[in-house]
Amino acid sequence: MASKPSIPKGTRDFSPTEVAKRQYIMQIIKSNFEKFGFQPIETPSFENSDTLMGKYGEEGDRLIFKILNSGDYLAKANATHLESKDSTKLTASISEKALRYDLTVPFARYVVQHQNDIEFPFKRYQIQPVWRADRPQKGRFREFFQCDADVVGSTSLWQEVELVQLYDSVFTTLGLNGVTIKINNRKILSGIAEVIGASDKLIDFTVALDKLDKIGEDGVKKEMIEKGITADAIEKVQPLFQFTGTISEKIEQLSQLLASSDEGMKGVAELRFICDNVAKLNLATAILDLDVTLARGLNYYTGAIFEVAAPKTVAMGSIGGGGRYDDLTGIFGLKNMSGVGISFGLDRIYLVVEELNLFPETVTVSTKALFINYGDTEALYAMQAIKDLRAAGIKVELYPDSAKMAKQFQHADRRNIPFAVIAGEKEIEANNYALKNLSTGEQVQVSFEELKAKLL
Repeated sequence: MASKPSIPKGTRDFSPTEVAKRQYIMQIIKSNFEKFGFQPIETPSFENSDTLMGKYGEEGDRLIFKILNSGDYLAKANATHLESKDSTKLTASISEKALRYDLTVPFARYVVQHQNDIEFPFKRYQIQPVWRADRPQKGRFREFFQCDADVVGSTSLWQEVELVQLYDSVFTTLGLNGVTIKINNRKILSGIAEVIGASDKLIDFTVALDKLDKIGEDGVKKEMIEKGITADAIEKVQPLFQFTGTISEKIEQLSQLLASSDEGMKGVAELRFICDNVAKLNLATAILDLDVTLARGLNYYTGAIFEVAAPKTVAMGSIGGGGRYDDLTGIFGLKNMSGVGISFGLDRIYLVVEELNLFPETVTVSTKALFINYGDTEALYAMQAIKDLRAAGIKVELYPDSAKMAKQFQHADRRNIPFAVIAGEKEIEANNYALKNLSTGEQVQVSFEELKAKLL
């Protein structure tokens, strides 16, 4: 007996209902992107390895899916690396391409490659899948969609203010009230590292600090020590672990802590500008919060950093994130091109909206009415009406076989189709239709125009 087929861990099949719900979320995100002036682009699912490698830090590089070269890929492999089983060095000779890890680095490549055709500042959005060789768990997949919005070609902090508003607009439209938009600034983290004498350990410091909500204060301190950060330096950063108060109070505390760091004070000024103006413009349902432990492990952020947390009633990791990257395109040869962007985690947003029962019932309604099939003559009469109804934008279909009526009605019920249309010999003679509401059982005789009006 053949074994039952399966799919790789961290990937999923989606049913018609699930696809409809996912498209509902994507459509809301897309419509808000366009409302804020962002334009769509798409990039390939895989890139040259040298485009991706080295852009996400050591941890990110390990999670990139490599694609084996076509043909006899071992023929060109480095014999020394093959014999020594050095997988890191061997990979370069047997794999020249990789699945994209995110949409930001491919976007940076796109900007550099097409810079002569782009009008700057350039506001783009992109909704496509990405892949990460991560350990699958709830809300974390190996294949998932990202929904990104970025602006390149402007250093204005008003872009950050707008992106906070964009987050608020999307989640308000979804009915997902009470999300927390966490904000920090990499200049502040650099300033803290400078003040405590650990500038040479900035990446290790920020990667560890970013894990505070996952491994706790003791875990963060342990990782910092393992990375060579001294106990004295960790003692100086102790206030960050109990950082409380309003945004204004937190900014004031940072001003005092970072008074001796020019870089840190630049970060404080940027945060103050963003937070003050967001407060003046007001958010509809989201909450803006300054989180000084927010670091995000990606190396390319240079200014503001964002991370969105689901409402506290739902146990879920971040559902969005982003930040400013002043020198990202520089790695591809295009200097002085500042950018800032945010991403929506579609899959996690889906799980949160589902758990909170926020999907409208109409989302999963595909076919509005099923025409019952009595035979070829009746089917032709039904198809003539179906053609005109579809032209009017109404989703209707004919049951393909002249099966028993009970089976056809059962089919409509299982698919949550709200109406059945009966077009038998009697209806053909009268040139009308019987429309049956499958929820109430009510049935009425209607003309075609009346049928169309009731199904619109």
